[in-house]
Amino acid sequence: MAVDRRFLKNLDWTLIAATLILIAAGIVIVYSATRSNPSLTSGDPLAYVKKQIIAAIIGIVMVIGLMSFDYHLSDRGYYGIYIFNLLFLIAVLAFGKVVNGAKSWFHIGPLGIQPSEFAKIFLILTLARHLSAKDSLSSFWDLITPFLLVGIPLIFIMLQPDLGTAMVLVAILFGMLYLAGARPLHLGAIVLSVVVIITGWALLSKFFGVPFPLQPYQIARLTAFVNPEKYYDGAGYNVIQSMTAVGSGRFLGKGLFNSTQGRLGFLPEHHTDFIFAIFGEEFGFLGCFLLLLCYLLLIWRGIKIASQAKDLYGSLIAGGVVSMYLFHILINVGMNIGIMPITGIPLPFISAGGTSMMVNLLGIGLLLNVWTRRHKIMF
Repeated sequence: MAVDRRFLKNLDWTLIAATLILIAAGIVIVYSATRSNPSLTSGDPLAYVKKQIIAAIIGIVMVIGLMSFDYHLSDRGYYGIYIFNLLFLIAVLAFGKVVNGAKSWFHIGPLGIQPSEFAKIFLILTLARHLSAKDSLSSFWDLITPFLLVGIPLIFIMLQPDLGTAMVLVAILFGMLYLAGARPLHLGAIVLSVVVIITGWALLSKFFGVPFPLQPYQIARLTAFVNPEKYYDGAGYNVIQSMTAVGSGRFLGKGLFNSTQGRLGFLPEHHTDFIFAIFGEEFGFLGCFLLLLCYLLLIWRGIKIASQAKDLYGSLIAGGVVSMYLFHILINVGMNIGIMPITGIPLPFISAGGTSMMVNLLGIGLLLNVWTRRHKIMF
């Protein structure tokens, strides 16, 4: 019993509480967003709620299981996870199901699995192992192998195509490189170079017909937020309706289950990409403030765990998870209020999606694993 008490005492209960609050809020708002939409629920108003709860339970079980293992990977485990990740991504390209224009899903009965979501966790583990073993990242050439490590799975994800997840992997890469000691000047030069190349490539495509890797609808989604009225009949429609929903909530909101933008069908994808708009419409500025406060608490605890990890490997794992959450939150909330491009990135623990829920809980499991092992504990 003494060992049990010591283990429980070393858990980060603030992080756990914030996570459980977010999960509960997500289940409630998913029910509100889907309960009166027969096209989504097939006549069962609890259809999405059941999936969210099942995914949350599975995720919590995975967290408990993850806590039983030391987060340190052996060389064999490092290579094994990386190869499994690649095979998983290749398999979905060969045998997966197309959903919303992307071949990103396996369907096993009613259960949908998205390998690119799990790729985030696999990448964090393998990249942390790789970076912690490097002597230095002071040279520009030291960045080549980390970029190659991420670039290979990134190619398979872009082939699906899944631009949103690809952007998340890049955010994780840059966050972990910075934490591992890469020079900000080098990272900034890479970002600037990529922006210049993409801009030049896009101009060549527009004026000279040079093939561009992004489809026209993807380009429209990425640029519509700048002037949504110009794309009112297309990608800009979602942005306008989302901003309308958030703004109509005012300070205290219209109240739970009183959203009109989602319930009346004005806002597409209101249970996934644009669920923050539904939350804002029903709970207003105050509700959104409290929701973002929970996220701030989660990010703060993640940063604290990264700073107090017993080694660089643990710091990099925690930093990768924080980078993943932070990018998801900034982009999703930003696109809901019209200041970020539409990328199909869900809001952690809030958006409907079983795979997303499980992966986000695995991230919490990694944070707790690093935190409880910051000291030597007998399990």
